[in-house]
Parts: sequence; C-alpha cells; structure tokens
Amino acid sequence: MGEDKKSLLQEYKLDQDNELRFEVESKGEKVYLTLKNGMAEIFGTEVVKGKTYEFTSGAKVAVYTWQGCTIEVKGKTDVIYTAKETPMVLYSNCHAALEIARTESEKENKRGPITMTVGPSDVGKSTLTRILLNYAVRMGRRPIYVDLDVGQGCISIPGTVGALVVERPASLDEGFSQEAPLVYNFGHKNVDANTKLYNMIVDQLAVTVKERLEVNKKTRHSGVFINTCGWIKGEGYKSILNSGKAFEVDVILVLDQERLYNELVRDMPNYVKIVFLQKSGGVVERSKHVRSEARDQRIRDYFYGTIKNQLYPHSFDVKWSEIKIFKIGAPPLPDSCLPHGMKPKDHLTKLVSLTPNPGILHHLLAVSFAEKEDDDVILSHVAGFVCVSNLDMDRQTITLLSPQPKPLPNNILVLSEIQFMDSH
Repeated sequence: MGEDKKSLLQEYKLDQDNELRFEVESKGEKVYLTLKNGMAEIFGTEVVKGKTYEFTSGAKVAVYTWQGCTIEVKGKTDVIYTAKETPMVLYSNCHAALEIARTESEKENKRGPITMTVGPSDVGKSTLTRILLNYAVRMGRRPIYVDLDVGQGCISIPGTVGALVVERPASLDEGFSQEAPLVYNFGHKNVDANTKLYNMIVDQLAVTVKERLEVNKKTRHSGVFINTCGWIKGEGYKSILNSGKAFEVDVILVLDQERLYNELVRDMPNYVKIVFLQKSGGVVERSKHVRSEARDQRIRDYFYGTIKNQLYPHSFDVKWSEIKIFKIGAPPLPDSCLPHGMKPKDHLTKLVSLTPNPGILHHLLAVSFAEKEDDDVILSHVAGFVCVSNLDMDRQTITLLSPQPKPLPNNILVLSEIQFMDSH
C-alpha cells in the first residue's frame, strides 16, 4: 500500500523556513516537481512558479521556502519528508556578511572576500558552496567558483581541479554553466595518490585565479568561493592549509567538525575568519558504490551530454607518431641511485614519456596546452579530455573518443589514472 501511495500525485504545504526533502534512487524513475504558489528555492536557485522540473535517479533534492509555499510532487520518491529544522538561516547570514565585505571592497577598490568551505566527506560542502554562489549571483555579482575536490570534479571531470566565473544561478538539472572553465589535470580520484603534485597544481590554479581577479573589476569585488575535498587528517589537513595559503583566503567555513575548526583557529593567521557551521539534516552519506557511479556519470556527461543537452562525441584514429603521451610520476629510486642533491620525493612530479601500450586502454588522457615537454606539461591547464577506446599494435594507431572532431588541439597528452568504459 505504502509503495503505491508514494507514486501518486502529492501536494505539500510548507510553512516559512521549512524544507521539503526527497530522494530518487530507483533506476529509470522520474519525479516531477511544480511550485503551485508562494516562493521556493533549491540550493539557492529560485524555483519558477508553474514550471515543472524533472528529477531522475540519484537526485537528492531540498526545496526550501523563506515565506511558505505549496509544492506538487508527482512520481515515486524513495524518501520524502518536510523538515522544520534547517541551517538555511545560518547560511543566509554567511551570505549577508560576505555581501557586506563585497560592498566594502567596492568602496575601497580592493579584492572581495575569498571563502573556502572545508569539512569531512558528505557534510554538504558542495551544496553550501553552490548556495552561496547562487545568492551572490542573484545580487548581481560575478564570483569565481574554484573546485579542489578531485573525487567528484564538479567543474570538469573527476581527477581535476578547476575554476569558473559564475554569471548566472545554477540550473537545477545541469548545475553551473560550464563556459570556458580553467581546468588542471591531477589524474587521480584521491588527493593522497600524490599530495606533492596536488599541492603544486593547487598553487598554480591559485596564481591563475588571482591573475583573473586583477583583470576583471566586477569579479575582483565579487570574490572567490572554494570547495575542498573531504580528506581532513594528516596530509589532507596540510593540503587544506596549503590551499588556504595559496588562495590567501579571508574566510573559512567549517562544516560539522569542531576539531577541524579548532585546528584551523590554531594554525591559520589571525586575520582569517573561521566560522563553524552545522551541516543540514538532509545531507546523505554516500557509499563507495554511489560515489563511483557518480564519477562515471560525470565522465559520461562530459562525452555524451545529459538528457536535456545531448552531445555526440567523435571517434577517430591517431598515429602514435603524431602524439606524445606522458605520465606524471616515476617509480621511486633507492637513495643510493639518486643523483647528488636530488630528493627521493622528486620522482612524484617527474614527467615520464610513455609508448602506447595496452595498459592505457580505457584511460582518460588530458589534452595539454603546454608548448614544450618540460615542467610546462605538469603545470599547464588542459584543453579537455579524450578516452583511449582502442589500440592497434600492428598499425601503431590509437582510437580516441573525443568531444570534438579531429585534429586534436595539441599533440601533448597526459595520462590520467581515471578510466571510462564506454558503454554507448
């Protein structure tokens, strides 16, 4: 009985400061949401009255209302309930404080606030970042969104860090508009795979973001929002400190962990404002399997687009002689074999030339903007990604799946540890 009931059309009347939360888990399931009256928002994006929004499997949605509203939900949800306790007022206060700082930065013609969100996995860091970005954009701001979470890759694909100027609120199904993002390839889904390389790339991204802030006045006053990954202990904590320093952050929002909050208060300079925030009760813990599926989906969307915005990737052969493939990081040498003065850790950021071999099948390759084969390759941002779908050892050709037709924008390609099995 309960099952049938959930799949019917239901109407929810929300009081002010309430949130309707629902999840769609079953594959192929679709849930439709319409705002009948009042005002509502989803993660800081306004819901248009009378428009029907579609959510598919994997969606975790929270519809919040400041004044009260009526919502109609059609379709089968796995979980649906109204929450009276939400941290939205606290999040809104953060936005208000940042808006004051942005207004001051305009008056004094200095840089707007640089805000970093930190905390363990699954506490809602990406969601909070998204809400604050949306609120800023709705005030007419043009902030930069920086994503340092290589596990999910919100700006490009997993295994990358990137930055994007946000000019309009995120659409409910597609997220922020991905026009001309700045992307650096890290090539692993966990920071601990190569923290030295990760910190180098973050430092480089910070330099480039600061240059962008200098060039554009509106963006300079709007500031930066940085989302980080959930690794907060040991080397992970050091990476947070490194990122904070590299971007010269003014504000750190700590979600859900007092210990992390206290450590940052102790270790960050006094002028950095550190704010402790509770996580939302609607935050859902994701299993390894769910994370892995989400990563695959991000890559699939990169090549094939989404249901609303389909893309038709190209597949073509390239001769081995026409490209150069590199990987970053060589096997460590014992100390006795190292040249005098070389540190054993240097191998982590060494560029190694690869001959195409079956081991690279299904791996992603970053198309580098680098001109030459020296350090440039490691610290260059990338034009995009291709996937190795076949290898012909006899003909010495490699078949690539690519978002755009031949020729490749550059012949320098960098191997990513991340794989994609193309099921189309």
